[in-house]
Amino acid sequence: MIYLSDALMENAAKQPDAEALVFEGTRLTFGELNERVNRLASGLETLGLRRGDHVAVVLENCHQYMEVYYALAKAGMVAVPLNWRLFEKELAYIVEHSDSVALVAGEKHLALADAIRRQVERLRLLVGVDCESNAMTPYEDVLAAGSAAEPDRDALDEHAMTILMYTGGTTGLPKGVMLSHRNLLAAIKAIIGPGMSGSGACTLFALPFFHIANWQAFLFHAIGGSVIVARTASAEKILELLVEERPVMVNLVPTVYQSMLALPGIADVDFSFVGRFSASGAPIAPETMKRCEEVFGMRFGKGYGLTEAAPAVSALGPAEYALEGDPLLVKRSRSVGKPLANVQVKIRRSDGNECNAGEEGEVTVFGDNVMLGYWRDPERTANALREGWLWTGDVGFQDEDGYIYLVDRKSDMILSGGENVYPTETENALQEHPAVREVAVIGIPDERWGEAIKAVVALEPGREATEAELIDFCKTQIAGYKCPKSVVFIDELPKSTVGKILRREVKKRYE
Repeated sequence: MIYLSDALMENAAKQPDAEALVFEGTRLTFGELNERVNRLASGLETLGLRRGDHVAVVLENCHQYMEVYYALAKAGMVAVPLNWRLFEKELAYIVEHSDSVALVAGEKHLALADAIRRQVERLRLLVGVDCESNAMTPYEDVLAAGSAAEPDRDALDEHAMTILMYTGGTTGLPKGVMLSHRNLLAAIKAIIGPGMSGSGACTLFALPFFHIANWQAFLFHAIGGSVIVARTASAEKILELLVEERPVMVNLVPTVYQSMLALPGIADVDFSFVGRFSASGAPIAPETMKRCEEVFGMRFGKGYGLTEAAPAVSALGPAEYALEGDPLLVKRSRSVGKPLANVQVKIRRSDGNECNAGEEGEVTVFGDNVMLGYWRDPERTANALREGWLWTGDVGFQDEDGYIYLVDRKSDMILSGGENVYPTETENALQEHPAVREVAVIGIPDERWGEAIKAVVALEPGREATEAELIDFCKTQIAGYKCPKSVVFIDELPKSTVGKILRREVKKRYE
């Protein structure tokens, strides 16, 4: 495979009648899916899009989302997936910053798409999925206008960007991570285990397609398997799909597993058909892992990754750790495993020299999976990519056996419920409240969310505010998942000699 869409094309040739994609009432074989993808790719061209154009996508999980990814890859265009949980102004910024000229939107996001269109003059095409709007070209009409023939591959470049995925930024502005065909395929190949085959088997995909977790779907097509798509990560719906479709691999965030464990009768369900459960997106508490072992009948795999590495860095297999017993195996349960195949990891000091075993430093990553850089941000790119190595900003260490342990993540980034939250953005929102003098936002360990967002606030003299008032105010400023779940009030925040709030000291006090 050279391009992201090659797995689809090859499976369509080798096993055209094998099931490839299932979403609610739609079941598509590889032959059918590949034809729809080809028609979409050429249909977009008939509407004026050209190789290299950027296309923003705001959809719930659906079979069309994967079709869009594949079609844009075949057409040499770039997908810009949008996190629909963000506020309108945040999404408009991403669409504008990304130079997107088209937007694909679903019925649930029609109003949002219209608002973005009014703010971004560059948009010249809006495509609507399963919706009726005079301002949008129906998705199926685009397919009908296209050709079933394979698009011309001669002008494609494996090193060219095919996905521009935005992540949170420490300044509050999202960063556009440029991922090429080669980046994504290198990550998929690194994750594929020895002898892993999906022919005739399926995986359940319930994490959002706008997230780098989309690797799971692409991986299963790469090994010839099919993908069962869940619209949302509802515990009830996931259990229903597990029983009906019997997937051999399931990857969810810890909060979903916790919701599933709370379902009545869950302990009586036979999950022996699932070959592997894995948790991603946030740390999973040992207590949750132990309960999952009891209910689902096996230990979990877990690992470490980030969007900039597409996302493969390391993995810890179920046989490599224990939650009790052997002290060495128990210790390893707190690690994120060893580097994946064809991925190199070095823990470095600030001077660039490699740390000794057990010595903390910055995690750096090297491999074909490492991003091209940050879109329209040469300064950040130069800081993150040095001589081909990705400086992740994550602090950790490796033990004598090469297992990686993370100490801190991306400076002060909070990982809550599988979402990256940067404290500065939440602090800026709270600072808009007239009673707030200064604030520090931190993440504190939480069994359900991995980390819960906590705001430590000093009020203006003579002013009053309650915890509920500040949380509700914050929800009017930014997306709900970025808002604090708790607020504590103090007279003065700790500061450095130059007056900078010492967030790390705040975290030590309240963690």
